[in-house]
Amino acid sequence: MSDRHEHEHEHHHEHGHAHAHGSAHEPRHEHDHPRPHSAAGLRHRLTHLLRPHSHETADKLDSALESSARGMRALWVSLAVLGVTALVQAVVVVVSGSVALLGDTVHNTADALTAVPLGIAFVLGRRAANRRFTYGYGRAEDLAGIVIVLTIAASAAFAAWTAVDRLLDPRPMEHIPAVAVAALVGFAGNEWVARYRIRVGRAIGSAALVADGLHARTDGFTSLAVLLSAGGAALGWQLADPIVGLAITAAITLVLRDAAREVFRRVMDAVDPALVDRAERALREVAGVREVGELRLRWIGHRLRAEVAVVVDGEVTVRQAHAIAVDAEHALLHAVPRLTAALVHADPQPVPGEADPHLALAHHAKA
Repeated sequence: MSDRHEHEHEHHHEHGHAHAHGSAHEPRHEHDHPRPHSAAGLRHRLTHLLRPHSHETADKLDSALESSARGMRALWVSLAVLGVTALVQAVVVVVSGSVALLGDTVHNTADALTAVPLGIAFVLGRRAANRRFTYGYGRAEDLAGIVIVLTIAASAAFAAWTAVDRLLDPRPMEHIPAVAVAALVGFAGNEWVARYRIRVGRAIGSAALVADGLHARTDGFTSLAVLLSAGGAALGWQLADPIVGLAITAAITLVLRDAAREVFRRVMDAVDPALVDRAERALREVAGVREVGELRLRWIGHRLRAEVAVVVDGEVTVRQAHAIAVDAEHALLHAVPRLTAALVHADPQPVPGEADPHLALAHHAKA
């Protein structure tokens, strides 16, 4: 069940040129280099599998277009697999009347349909930045993540409603062996899709796709819970079906919490603090950088941007300061996974008695 890490990667960085005095020119250039594989232990790998929101340590860097293309492939393939799974289960629901299987089927269907907003987001993310959307359209993935969270919430509400209705009005389950087979089909389909989505989501840095993979994984476990419902019904316990339906609702609520937390963090521009530490270490190793000032990282879709101020010798020329800033930018692009843009500002090292060169901006910072 562990993820497959890739030892080599190609990545195309589209980033703002480092500068000393705030100029805004952004040429493109490419980097192709191998990146060593981190020797993670078994426990670390299992933790990444069970808690897929830790996507920020993925090893693979793709270009923006290739990342979106991989995301689209993951969506279409998983849509097909989940569609077939839900169809098989729906047929069994009709003939058996199982409320637990109904809840699982509805959840699987909702999971399949989340490919629609994510697909739209990936298509939008390919559009170039313009004078209105100067950072491009990558944040459409965050909006898709919100839609996914709302979809999970709606499926939880429906599963709860059907389970409570069946508790108040118990009915026998029919065709119990078919229900058991449908449950196994649901588990197999969802677990395969979960692994695929999580792997691709981590590789391209898409929080929405990782959250969707987590959603599918929980669907797989709820499908297994339907087996308990079938077993209880086989023993003549009519309440087993609605009780398992309520258990499925609880499981959906848990994944709702995790997915909502992941999407909320991305919307609020949260990043893994380890990435900030990695960026600072890389900057301090650059020749000519005396100190690292303000450093900011933010996600735009499944790509990162950075803004940083570095302190350099105040006696160097503008060209020398610019060269240091370029080296700092280059170091960041190699050190931080999925970083595609870095804006580096060079500040002169202060000397005793010299006024703060940013003093004229102080009253704006207070506003």
